[in-house]
Amino acid sequence: MLTIRDVTGSPNWLDVGTPDIDGAASFYGGLFGWEYRPGPPEAGGYGFFQLAGRTVAGGMQTSAEQGPPSWTVYFLTSDADATARAAEGAHGKVLAGPLDVLDRGRMAILADKADVPFGIWQPGRTKGLDLVQEPGSLCWIELYTADLPMAAYFYRAALGLETYGVDFPGGTYTTLLPGGLSEDAMFGGIVPLSEDPLEAEAGAYWLPYFEVEDTDAAVATARELGGTVRSPATDLPGVGRVARLADPYGARFAVIRSATPQPGADGPEGT
Repeated sequence: MLTIRDVTGSPNWLDVGTPDIDGAASFYGGLFGWEYRPGPPEAGGYGFFQLAGRTVAGGMQTSAEQGPPSWTVYFLTSDADATARAAEGAHGKVLAGPLDVLDRGRMAILADKADVPFGIWQPGRTKGLDLVQEPGSLCWIELYTADLPMAAYFYRAALGLETYGVDFPGGTYTTLLPGGLSEDAMFGGIVPLSEDPLEAEAGAYWLPYFEVEDTDAAVATARELGGTVRSPATDLPGVGRVARLADPYGARFAVIRSATPQPGADGPEGT
């Protein structure tokens, strides 16, 4: 269950880089009911997506030189500099930072051994997202990668994460959770690219899932707003009804109506 508890290694932020922040705001506003609020001038164009006044994501306009449009997931750390060094020691890369973001926190953008980018966030005034697991907010993350054991090793070394296998008809799904916690703390999974032709073609990356009240309606709305349906709505027994989408600029994400509705988790204030 994804929460925003103060536990090292937990996902506690995400943002989208897009060539058109106004267009992205229109898309996600129509799809999830988000409202985009630009940050202060000193934030360099970074802003916040909010749902009913609570922050559910960040976003900013990016150039082609900064990479393709995409969502970036951030993990909680108590020491961004130490985590960056640990990632390098596990044969990852530091792509940007670590650097202070005003008085809000300290962050860095890293890459794992497969060159998949992700962020780390050391909280200052901003502790993390205000809302997860309710409709319109982050509820799960998934890493698609060619080498599952290598990924498990890297994220354990860099973030202290552990894996837990969940059996299902036809195989085992590898979940992720902060070290030292029970399987109830799982917040995401790892999927070998060899098991998913769609993602094998797209390449390794982190995929965020957003909870919705009606997966089919979300798919139809995304299409009407100019998004792409990468895989249609599908029932996963015991999990929920899932679809993989991309916004009009190519940033990939998924939506899910969970089989068991998840309680919301209010986060710390000060975003």
